[in-house]
Amino acid sequence: MAANRSAPKPTRVLAVSNQKGGVGKTTTAINLGTALAAIGEKVLIVDMDPQGNASTGLGVPRETRRITIYDVVVDGRSINDAAVKTAVPGLDIVPADADMSGVEIELSQADRRSFRLRDALASHGEAGQTRYDYVLIDCPPSLNLLTLNAMSAADGVLVPLQCEFFALEGLSQLMKTIEMVRQSLNPSLEIQGLVLTMYDRRNALSGQVAADVRSHFGDKVYDAVIPRNVRVSEAPSFGKPVLIYDLKCTGSQAYLRLAKEVVGRERRRRQQLAA
Repeated sequence: MAANRSAPKPTRVLAVSNQKGGVGKTTTAINLGTALAAIGEKVLIVDMDPQGNASTGLGVPRETRRITIYDVVVDGRSINDAAVKTAVPGLDIVPADADMSGVEIELSQADRRSFRLRDALASHGEAGQTRYDYVLIDCPPSLNLLTLNAMSAADGVLVPLQCEFFALEGLSQLMKTIEMVRQSLNPSLEIQGLVLTMYDRRNALSGQVAADVRSHFGDKVYDAVIPRNVRVSEAPSFGKPVLIYDLKCTGSQAYLRLAKEVVGRERRRRQQLAA
């Protein structure tokens, strides 16, 4: 059994989630995925948000989204069928569209309705299919069947946390959700890490929130901090990750540091399992 756990490059599935909106969740999924691909990882982003912002932000026009995550979780299409290549080498995305809004009703009586994404991901990498090193699931900013599917499928939850006054309040709600999922759907789910976003070093409150979060969660908080940056905000309107839009800006460099930290933590985790 230990040999299987220590096999090279197992897929790590991370749900990028925060039930509070406007914290940089989709921005983090897009740009962390791009940064991981830039350092040599094979990455899939699964857009689970009916708004489809991750798909738009990676330059996938709505009219080209012929097979979406809706087709995967409702109709049983394969991840391989739904995944489309992006302009970033090594980065694919399963897009979403407004059809996802009806999933709750469509699956209300379905078997394994909370495990549809887990079942689809379980078969990825089989003969003729692409195997990914990382799967990042961009969750909607609410607790619904889509979020439950994401957390049921995930190994860990990566939490973007805006450096502002209500951040910790929203975080406590998310921790309760993660614990609920552990108890009922996915006992092995863990907190992968917390990413401080929209950090403004000129603002004393940003520093205070960062200090509070680090005192509560210790080394679960990544060292890399994502600054408030105009180029990060502009990039989605051009259908590009910020690393493609402006590699040298502070936001791009912060996401590259985060990607290296994510990979480093994963390497250490695998070493501990193999020991």
